[in-house]
Amino acid sequence: SMHIAKDEVHPKELQKLLEQIDGTPEEPLISRLTLRSMKQAKYTVDCTGHFGLAAKYYCHFTSPIRRYPDLQIHRMNDTRKAHYEKILPEVALHASKRERLAEEAERETDKLKKVEYMSQHIGEIFEGVISGVTRYGMYVELANTIEGMIRVTDLTDDYYNYSEETYELIGEVTNKHYKLGQRLKIRVKDTDTFMRTIDFELAEEEDGKGKYQ
Repeated sequence: SMHIAKDEVHPKELQKLLEQIDGTPEEPLISRLTLRSMKQAKYTVDCTGHFGLAAKYYCHFTSPIRRYPDLQIHRMNDTRKAHYEKILPEVALHASKRERLAEEAERETDKLKKVEYMSQHIGEIFEGVISGVTRYGMYVELANTIEGMIRVTDLTDDYYNYSEETYELIGEVTNKHYKLGQRLKIRVKDTDTFMRTIDFELAEEEDGKGKYQ
């Protein structure tokens, strides 16, 4: 359970959540979902603290060889205060935009390499965890962090409805439930390097309670 005030979650509540799941099998999934739920960070001249760290004062400060924003922090001093007050708003905006582009390039490269890797394992069976559920199907993440989709059209044993409230796919006749965190055995069905997609299919039929027959 988490305490929520005025539809807002205090960062200390997230810290307590992460402490509670530390070392549990659910930790990787819940940690990732928690991170995805947060707003994307951006550089700014305003001192708004750090939400995730629950810190009132925070300054991005790592290595001067890594990022241009770090160099700005290293160069600041009292004699150049007026100069930086003038240029920093534009610097922060520019740095945020460039970081988005760099992150997107990194994501696309990772996706391509994962697709190329799984292209060598078509037909093989792996165990994974449902990491996302949509009306089109469910995403399954393997232990090696590779994620693929089981399309709802490939669930041929029943017609499955998507529950937005519980993030589940529910069979109309069988009442089978597929939900976040559930473990599945999957078979690698297909890959597409152009679209950067990996398709899985269920490797075994289940009894509706998450047990394999």
